[in-house]
Amino acid sequence: MLESPPAVLPLRYPQLWKDYALLDSGNGLKWERFGDRVLQRPEPQALWAPVESQAALRKSTHWRFESGGSRSGQWLGSGPGSAGDRWSLSYQSPALKLRFQLAMTAFKHVGLFPEQADNWEFIAGVLKNWTGGPRVLNLFAYTGGASLAAAASGAKVYHLDSVRQVVDWARRNADLSGLDGLHWVVEDARKFVQREIKRGHLYDAVLMDPPAYGIGSSGERWKLEDQLQDLLEEVRQILVPERHAMLVNAYSLGLSPLILRSLLGRWYKNQEMECGETALQDRHGRFLPLGVYARVVRGEAWRNLEVSNTMRLV
Repeated sequence: MLESPPAVLPLRYPQLWKDYALLDSGNGLKWERFGDRVLQRPEPQALWAPVESQAALRKSTHWRFESGGSRSGQWLGSGPGSAGDRWSLSYQSPALKLRFQLAMTAFKHVGLFPEQADNWEFIAGVLKNWTGGPRVLNLFAYTGGASLAAAASGAKVYHLDSVRQVVDWARRNADLSGLDGLHWVVEDARKFVQREIKRGHLYDAVLMDPPAYGIGSSGERWKLEDQLQDLLEEVRQILVPERHAMLVNAYSLGLSPLILRSLLGRWYKNQEMECGETALQDRHGRFLPLGVYARVVRGEAWRNLEVSNTMRLV
């Protein structure tokens, strides 16, 4: 019997941030407040005009990122702080208390993707129903927001990224958040998963945020659309069959929630998965779409998950 298509697709967006806010977006840019700093960064999906005037936005901006003609660029502006220093901010909710160290990098990132806060709440909501310290693997883990959420929820976390500098950054975030006991792995994600299959190691949950493009340590090229199906097939082999969770997040413009749903539909029923978009809402009420996600829970009831801040889009 054929399953019915989803009548609506969910849009997940966080509303519990106090140290962060999306102020405005438009003309390929976004203006954000990280603690006491207002940053202007490129945002290719902001195809509309900003709500506020250019003069008002320029006046309120402390630092703006200017591309250098390649993937890298530089930060221009002044205070608070300097372009090369680090600062921190907190995320707090009834389930989580996390702290992050930020820095303005040459690749426009600051070490935090604030829209992921709703995924952190999903992780906490799933893991609180499991006892005995569930094993969680976070692939392409970057600076560790999802790893911290899992560790704070009682999980035994394996945090994996191929770049040692960002793993060290994640360690600092764990220290700031008062979390210890995480396992830090500097490794290629697919090679690690393939070895775990051979070793027979299983996990209760796997989290992943694979990049759209990349080049491996041996020069191998990564394109998400070419690799995702094989990656998902391999990840399923290291999940506890009868009960597990999986979170897939992606920022590739070549993917959509329905593509993720079709990829996962080979193994999961509609009631076991949710596929949608991630976004941020600015202070004018407008939504900025930023990526797509898939959430899978097998062997747990969705009604037990206390994850809020969902807007259903027809």
